[in-house]
Amino acid sequence: MIDQLPHMQKMMRGLQQVPFLASKNVYRVMSHFLKMESQQLEAFCKTLVEAHAGLIECSVCFAWQEKNGTCLYCSDRSRDHSIVCVVATWQDLLMIERTRSFSGVYHVLGGVIFPLNGIGPDDLTVDELVQRVDESVKEIVFTINQTPEGEATAAFIAKKLQGRNVYLSCLAKGIPIGAMLEGIDKITIHKAMQGRHPF
Repeated sequence: MIDQLPHMQKMMRGLQQVPFLASKNVYRVMSHFLKMESQQLEAFCKTLVEAHAGLIECSVCFAWQEKNGTCLYCSDRSRDHSIVCVVATWQDLLMIERTRSFSGVYHVLGGVIFPLNGIGPDDLTVDELVQRVDESVKEIVFTINQTPEGEATAAFIAKKLQGRNVYLSCLAKGIPIGAMLEGIDKITIHKAMQGRHPF
C-alpha cells in the first residue's frame, strides 16, 4: 500500500533513521506531521534547524551548550570540579541533575562500548576523559548503566586510568527501595549482599 505513495515512503525512511523511535510509532508520528497546519509545520522545522545551528557540545564535558555561551556545568564555580561524574549520555546527566544529589561536574561519553553495534572506545570520548584527569581531579564517579556493556566500558576506562592518583567510585548496586526480594533477580541480590554496609 505505502509503496504506491512515494512521498509517504520517503518520509517513513527518514523517520526510521531516528534512534529510539519504535517502529510501531512511526505511522503515528507520520500522521501527526501530515495533519499539522502548514505554519505549525514550518515553525517546527525552523526550530529544529535553529537548535541544530545554535547548540554545540562542550569541548570539556561534551554536554550540550549554546554555541555563543558557556557550559552550564563547567563554568559553574559553585560546583566541585575535583569530582567528575562519568555518564553514557546527556539524558543520563539530566536524570542525575533532577535528583539534586550531585554537585560536581560531568563527562558525557556519548554511549558505551558495544562491539556488536560497531561502537568501540574510539567512538566515545574516553581519550578526552583520560586527558582531563590531572592533579586537580580527585574522584571519578562511574554512573553508567549496570549492563554488561556499561560495566565493560567502566572497566576499560578504569584500566586506562591505572597509575593516576584518582579515586574511582560507582553507583551503589543492590535492592531498589520498596522492592520485594521475591521479585529481584539473583545477580542483583548477590551484588547487594557483597556490597552490604553497617545498619
